[in-house]
Amino acid sequence: MRSVADMLILALILFGIVAGGVAQLILGRSMKDIDWTTAVVTGLLDSFVGGLGLSLATGNGLDLHATGLIGSIFGALPLTWAWGFWRRSREG
Repeated sequence: MRSVADMLILALILFGIVAGGVAQLILGRSMKDIDWTTAVVTGLLDSFVGGLGLSLATGNGLDLHATGLIGSIFGALPLTWAWGFWRRSREG
């Protein structure tokens, strides 16, 4: 049986991947053009920071709620945009 901490980590990873993909869709990518490496990296960072931060700010604590996913998506938007900007500037 998995502990609550294990389930939280798995949920953060799953929410992170979804949030990173949704952030790319919001920023104008089509579903077939999503860069899943970027989605995983930005989503995981922002799932932890944005999702956990919004969950704690709304009083939900470490429980899994929609506020965590919403926070993850809003947190992933600026990082996904910055990552894309950096990659385009390096490509020339």
